[in-house]
Amino acid sequence: MPSTTGTVQDGVRITRLYAGAIDEDGACRSSSLTMEFEVTNPAAHAMTYTIVFDARGYTGASRVMGPVGPGRTVRGRVAMTRDHGDLAGGTSVSIMSVRSVPSAEAPAPGGPCPASGVRVYADQGDAAMGLRVVGLHLENCGTEPYTVEGRPELEIVDADHERVRGIRILPSAQVAQLGGPPDVVRPVTLRPGERALSGITWRNTVQAVGGAVNAPYLRVRAKAGAAPVTLTPELDLGTTGRLGVDAWRKED
Repeated sequence: MPSTTGTVQDGVRITRLYAGAIDEDGACRSSSLTMEFEVTNPAAHAMTYTIVFDARGYTGASRVMGPVGPGRTVRGRVAMTRDHGDLAGGTSVSIMSVRSVPSAEAPAPGGPCPASGVRVYADQGDAAMGLRVVGLHLENCGTEPYTVEGRPELEIVDADHERVRGIRILPSAQVAQLGGPPDVVRPVTLRPGERALSGITWRNTVQAVGGAVNAPYLRVRAKAGAAPVTLTPELDLGTTGRLGVDAWRKED
């Protein structure tokens, strides 16, 4: 098997590649491929990384690593299973993508409740005919009621973690008519355990003029003054210059 160790992308380096993997009962699965890697954080604050790997003839795999302290290097391992693909000529592996967000702003859809008392996270979304729709979810995991009114505050962030300017953030109906419940701004009070739903909508149309905007990150505040959460919806906004957002409504 040809070695591709040493492959580096955005602070992630593949350090070892070998056939087989050890499962939970200690048995070796020869139909698997194991990759060892390390992540180095050059930032001045802790970061949480999501890394997607690919290998020809094997299923892809992703790993979340973090928090990784400033200047620290951590090591990880990921196993991929044969998908009966063609292995003629050997297996080539690659780092498909590396995304990193400040650990203090990483979404927490499960586990301990954040200090803010609420969780903000995104779903997998839907894409069809150049239209993208991603749901934004707000859960009150605290012990007191939590009230929002209107639309979440959004900040678009590029791959270099710089704010993207010049994009108009509008009610979603001004980007696409999707039907569904009325998009009405009103107070929404969540008791502990209750959830609210918003969403973002955009088109990836590219016109003959202007540069296309591709920004992986979206910094979300449930309301003005709330602690930010950085999501990774992979915004391919084309040259539209617009991002739609719904008002919060209580989720059934």
